[in-house]
Amino acid sequence: MSSNIDNPGEPENTSDNAIVVEPLGRALGDRYLTYALSTIMHRALPDARDGLKPVHRRILYAMRGLRLDPKSAFRKCAKIVGEVMGNYHPHGDQAIYDALVRLAQDFAVRYPLVDGQGNFGNVDGDNAAAQRYTEARLTEAAEALMIGLNEDSVDFRDNYDGSETEPAVLPAAFPNLLANGASGIAVGMATNIPPHNIEELVNACLHLIKFPNAGDDKLLDFVEGPDFPTGGIIIEPRAAIKDAYRTGRGSIRLRARWSVEDLGRGQWQIVVTEIPYQVQKGKLIERIAELINAKKVPILADVRDESAEDIRLILEPRSRTVDANVLMETLFRNSDLETRFSMNMNVLIDGRTPKVCSLKEVLRAFVDHRREVLLRRSRFRLGKIAQRLEVLEGFIVAFLNLDRVIEIIRYEDEPKAVLMAEFELTDVQAEAILNMRLRNLRKLEEMELRRERDDLLAERDELQALVGSEELQWAKISSELRDIRKQFGKGSPGGARRTEFADAPDIKEVSLEAMIEREPITVVCSKMGWIRAHKGHLDPDSELKFKDGDGPGFFLHAETTSKLLLLGSNGRMFTLQASQLPGGRGMGEPVRLMVDMPNEVEPISLRVHEPGGKLLVASSAGDGFILPEDEAIAQKRAGRQVLNVRDGVRALVCRKVSGDHVAAVGENRKLLIFPLSDLPELGRGKGVRLQRYKDGGLSDAITFTLGDGLSWLDPAGRTRTVTDLGEWTGPRAGTGRMAPRGFPKDNRFD
Repeated sequence: MSSNIDNPGEPENTSDNAIVVEPLGRALGDRYLTYALSTIMHRALPDARDGLKPVHRRILYAMRGLRLDPKSAFRKCAKIVGEVMGNYHPHGDQAIYDALVRLAQDFAVRYPLVDGQGNFGNVDGDNAAAQRYTEARLTEAAEALMIGLNEDSVDFRDNYDGSETEPAVLPAAFPNLLANGASGIAVGMATNIPPHNIEELVNACLHLIKFPNAGDDKLLDFVEGPDFPTGGIIIEPRAAIKDAYRTGRGSIRLRARWSVEDLGRGQWQIVVTEIPYQVQKGKLIERIAELINAKKVPILADVRDESAEDIRLILEPRSRTVDANVLMETLFRNSDLETRFSMNMNVLIDGRTPKVCSLKEVLRAFVDHRREVLLRRSRFRLGKIAQRLEVLEGFIVAFLNLDRVIEIIRYEDEPKAVLMAEFELTDVQAEAILNMRLRNLRKLEEMELRRERDDLLAERDELQALVGSEELQWAKISSELRDIRKQFGKGSPGGARRTEFADAPDIKEVSLEAMIEREPITVVCSKMGWIRAHKGHLDPDSELKFKDGDGPGFFLHAETTSKLLLLGSNGRMFTLQASQLPGGRGMGEPVRLMVDMPNEVEPISLRVHEPGGKLLVASSAGDGFILPEDEAIAQKRAGRQVLNVRDGVRALVCRKVSGDHVAAVGENRKLLIFPLSDLPELGRGKGVRLQRYKDGGLSDAITFTLGDGLSWLDPAGRTRTVTDLGEWTGPRAGTGRMAPRGFPKDNRFD
């Protein structure tokens, strides 16, 4: 077969199996665009008119076909899913069932469209039972979406195989898009619309009908904001809410509802009765429990779930002196007791065009749709009235000439033709007369026919006036909306607003230390890095237990509010919260579980952080500097690099700065003393040379007051002090001289 590379895009032949050669980029682009449009229009984005995606619309229509109205018996969800999948939605049964389940969850949608019987999941995050175990039927809200569906109120289209027809959109007697909200992710766009209160939406629609030029700000006088099925409290500023509805995009802060419950004798607890929308209660409790275990909220002692039909989460404070507002503000910042709902009102206008709409645009799309439905239903009804009047006129003629009609029917071979010719009847009228039952040939029937004709004529006049008058149309739509408001508004069960509005309390952020009860502790860290905290200040000579092969490393007195600075041999400074250390009953826990310190790195120093203090840090190569403690605090587990060390060099010294001189001793036992002012003050770096060596490196360094002399412990444990230090005093980076007689053999000052 010859190729056609010179003319890409042109077919090589005209047969059914023609091969088209075109650039790969164009082919992929065309096909991906087709997929993207299909996803946007038929899967992810809802229609602005009825607020439904195709799968939801097909579920409701299939249930209507199965006659599952609110007063009928329940049917198995497996039957419903099979009907939807077989006739309208050729996708996986699990996807259809998941959509059906969501329509039945009163914690997921504000006005459920499916009445479920059985396990349809719960707010804890548990999944629904299998479709073979659950049953469902339509709700009154779903019925309201389909009123007039059989009166040519909307367009119908063929299903996927042409065997059935389905509605392109539902008539929708209320603005379901905003009432129940929607969410979805398409290709390159997404939507996330919160649920609202029907009473407020109807009031806004009525105002928009009366004042078509009303702006979003005026409509927001009626629609206060979202009304989530799980309640909660919105604390977003009113100006931010209005801006979100004007632009169609924004975020809304939503908090749990809580109160303080008095237990008597000064004891109290916090009770959470409503949690934010789309938050799973089970995961929320797990998160709060993690905060307690990690001691990130020290003023919270426990959390437990006492929920039954209603939500009831109990939060126990650590003590009665805890401020409840401070406790809750801390939890709001660290858990899903406060969330942000990101609003993105991206919908399909007229079922085709995706657009991010404002509140007014969404309501306008709905009321315009209602007008179209009203006109189509009116015209459909006029057609039915015309057909019925035609038949009634024939019946009345037959009653006026009853004897002659009976005679024709009895004796004529072609009674239909004779009736049409003699009484000037239409084919429809003659056929109706011939099909009339004998039992209807009574005097009372004639009177009923005339009454029915008069009623139909009056109804026809009203409908014709309605179709011809825009004012009457809007009046009719307003009347229908008022009926909806009466049926689903605040006076109906579950119709009252659930989500309230409030201002966030003006509470300054409380530090972790401020929430911790201040108590003395003794921190013990072994040579292998197992750390623990004993209550109270233990005597340094106290007998402590360690694991086999391990021994004492660091011993220091601190408080529960203290921060601990741990310097590793790699020059990184790690920060530990004393309140988060394990208790002293056991052997403790490895410090490497609390900070990201590599296994090959050894702890060099562990000390209590003193705000405003300074540290002398030095490496084994003899380089060092003065480090401000405030700059050594690390906010992350990975720590903070303070002393830069090259390969083969390790951090060696980390001592508190006190005095006016520095004493450095090398591995060669030479001692050098120089002024502290010769060292720079850095937040990070290699530092400057403390002492110069021909071989070996630094053993130890310390700061002291020259006038008080230099002290150390001799082998007998006695303190020895040398005051005449002129022999060892010199410029920084000198070699120094041999240490005084009696200086420790390990070349360390302590």
